[in-house]
Amino acid sequence: MGRGRRARIRPWMGGVLVAAVAVAGFGLYWFQPWKLWQDETVQEALPVTADAGRAPAAGPSPTGSAAPPAAPVTLASGELIDHEHATSGTVRLVRLADGSHVVRVEDLDTSNGPDLRVLLSDAPVLEGRAGWHVFDDGEHIGLGSLKGNKGSQNYAVPADIDPARYSSVSIWCDRFDVSFGAAELTRA
Repeated sequence: MGRGRRARIRPWMGGVLVAAVAVAGFGLYWFQPWKLWQDETVQEALPVTADAGRAPAAGPSPTGSAAPPAAPVTLASGELIDHEHATSGTVRLVRLADGSHVVRVEDLDTSNGPDLRVLLSDAPVLEGRAGWHVFDDGEHIGLGSLKGNKGSQNYAVPADIDPARYSSVSIWCDRFDVSFGAAELTRA
């Protein structure tokens, strides 16, 4: 009789073990907890365009518009504040000599996490939990995956986007729809 009972218990325990391994595997994939102990430092210089070495044209261009500046110009900037994770650094919206725009994140220090992105948004920067989930609610554009959770990095703004329509930048965890930190852009 002991042998029959043992045979009925083994398949049940095997099913529980398989389910536990599957749940643990999914949890590890989804949360990626090892990233909490892995820092990625990226140090990029501000991009220099081919036009940067040319002398600026005097007066308006042949099309009647003012010529772009010969050097990068900061149009707006702000300090990152904490949201879901402790986050610090400076964000600048920069117009390059060729007229293109980049969002430059300088001296970034935040936690690493799964699926982190840089969002340019029209959402206000709110302190505390009130600001954690607002950056994908209104108009926003993803500028790409966060290159590193530490350092200084550049994120190109697509040419067809008017950066003046956006007032904030968020380090956004797309997996959990939460801001790690954000900066309100104040015009220069």
